[in-house]
Amino acid sequence: MSAAGRPGGPEFVDATVFLGMNAVDEAHRRACASFFAERVDGRVAMSLDQIGRCDDVVWSYPRAEQDAYYPFMDVLQTDVRVDRLDWSEDELAVARDVPRPVGPAARLLLAMVAARGGTLVTLDPRLLALTDAPVAAPPARRGRVPFPAELELLYHRSLVLRVDLARLWTPACAAV
Repeated sequence: MSAAGRPGGPEFVDATVFLGMNAVDEAHRRACASFFAERVDGRVAMSLDQIGRCDDVVWSYPRAEQDAYYPFMDVLQTDVRVDRLDWSEDELAVARDVPRPVGPAARLLLAMVAARGGTLVTLDPRLLALTDAPVAAPPARRGRVPFPAELELLYHRSLVLRVDLARLWTPACAAV
């Protein structure tokens, strides 16, 4: 697996970046929200598994926090096209050859990204530590790039839901 995706290849995001917009950590929030704000009217790719992981986390919060969060997420996924992808048979086969310092779900995700010539944007420290993988962190920011006005208002409302991102990388990327 090469260390970077092909130039112009698809940008994949995982649950850490999507939910990072609502992270407890302010630096993560700025980086992830800015990443998506810069892609309004653009596109990113996400595996169906990662989308499900986001929902699983959000559904673990009280209903009032979910109700404040979901309008933002709904509009964001209209303004930023999120290509929701399932694995191919070839990607399932390639996942067996991905180095094993990460768990099966991470290997499957890395196989999808590599097979499609993309780059995975993640905050997962275990994935970022892989030296020969097509991964990158969202750029750090001093300030946050704002969303368009209506989406920005929804984003501020969504911030009642705050996620400790360690919930995401610990189970999915545990060594096997």
